[in-house]
Amino acid sequence: MLGVKPYISFNGNCEEAMNVYKEVFGADLLFMQKVGDSPMKDMGPADAVMHCRLQIGETQLMASDNMGRPMTMGDNITLAVGLDDLDKAQAMFDRLADGGSITMPIQPTYWAAGFGMLVDRFGINWMFNVESPESSS
Repeated sequence: MLGVKPYISFNGNCEEAMNVYKEVFGADLLFMQKVGDSPMKDMGPADAVMHCRLQIGETQLMASDNMGRPMTMGDNITLAVGLDDLDKAQAMFDRLADGGSITMPIQPTYWAAGFGMLVDRFGINWMFNVESPESSS
């Protein structure tokens, strides 16, 4: 079966980000391996995350620390969250916006009961889309 999973590289704060996402979404951390616990100990700092997987609903988010590779955080990925509960979406949105910046507050649109965008404190872009009752019937 073919599947595509988002993979994010972080600038040394992967574990912190995964813990925040785990709490916000009630997710399960399926796997996390640090460089120092791997056969590739010389790849980077021992406490850097070499690879991890987080289960968010039906989606697996994979991530690691970037091990010094040059990159611009957030410019190349947006994670889209789809819900059917506006209050739950707003609560998650507010938690992720803490320490970040809101691009567009959650508000009604012509296609959704609520839509909003933000950049979290880790530099990751997020979109929240709350289905309108008409679009789900």
